[in-house]
Amino acid sequence: MQKPILLSPPHLGDDELKFVHEAFAANWIAPVGPHVDAFEAEFCERVGCGHAAAVSSGTAALHLALRLVGIEAGDEVLCSTLTFIATANPITYLGAKPVFVDSDRHSWNMDPHLLQEALEARARQGKLPKAVVLVHLYGQSADIEPILKACETYDIPLVEDAAEALGATYQGRSPGTWGRVGIYSFNGNKIITTSGGGMLVSDDSELVAKARFLATQARDPAPHYQHSEVGYNYRLSNVLAGIGRGQLRVLSDRIAARRRNFEIYHQALSTIPGIEFMPEAAYGTATRWLTCLTIDPTAFGKDREEVRLALAEQQIEARPAWKPLHLQPVFADCDCVGGAVSEDIFKRGLCLPSGSSMTDDDLQRVIEAIVAVHRR
Repeated sequence: MQKPILLSPPHLGDDELKFVHEAFAANWIAPVGPHVDAFEAEFCERVGCGHAAAVSSGTAALHLALRLVGIEAGDEVLCSTLTFIATANPITYLGAKPVFVDSDRHSWNMDPHLLQEALEARARQGKLPKAVVLVHLYGQSADIEPILKACETYDIPLVEDAAEALGATYQGRSPGTWGRVGIYSFNGNKIITTSGGGMLVSDDSELVAKARFLATQARDPAPHYQHSEVGYNYRLSNVLAGIGRGQLRVLSDRIAARRRNFEIYHQALSTIPGIEFMPEAAYGTATRWLTCLTIDPTAFGKDREEVRLALAEQQIEARPAWKPLHLQPVFADCDCVGGAVSEDIFKRGLCLPSGSSMTDDDLQRVIEAIVAVHRR
């Protein structure tokens, strides 16, 4: 029985356990604490933002972000369609409605031209959205500058979902730090993990302070428990923040390992007819959190799903690219601007095992399995 090769498993370093031991030794287990404060400060330094609030998940961070920019019931929010459903779910938590925007070919992220056209059309109709949620997909930044300019033209807040893009760059800066507020995820499959956790960032100190307030059940300053508005139990625990501090110290190593995975895959597979890899946009550097490719079944000889199932037979986990949100049954009544590009990426796209702990033997096993499918 061959060992499973997972898509993107956690990869711990040397310092995580030390910080966890410190939390246990101090009996500081509950949410908030010195590791939380230190993790927020160290994270700000790493991504280049002014302020951060560590929370229980990337979804929680996005929920807070949307509430903080004023999203209410009945509002429309423009949102990337090629993404995990957690990007759009918080829009619905607040009673608002997502309107999805298709991807471009050169980054797989939101198409700036489609967004501009959508905003112009809605401005003419007098029904501008209340926010734009921009996803940075699979470790690569979207083309932020024209998207931010379009938002600023209509005074619409830009919320960046950088859950998959920690460590990437856009014009030398971190995605997630350009808009009104950004969020990151430390889920178990991300490039660094706290097992479960997230971070909300902004250069607006009052906004981040309000995020912390809302994330701790919106408790008013008083000796008793008093609450003037509804809050959430969203703060990160001191123990998990300790794991995050250790993980942050190895982020550069994890990026290097995942980019190396991509280069090995690319060198071995890019000459096979029908295989094309997710491009790296010229405006920045991708982490290659996941190595993604598309398969043309006519040229390759098999379709995406046949390849995935053949890998699964050999205990190799691979996954289709995200199913666009405008195709999800739960959002059947939501509009989409464009859609053909993301639909094609979903139909032909495959994410290969990309963990930073993969060995040369692991990579070769995946490569040989794909080559074998092609030769059948």
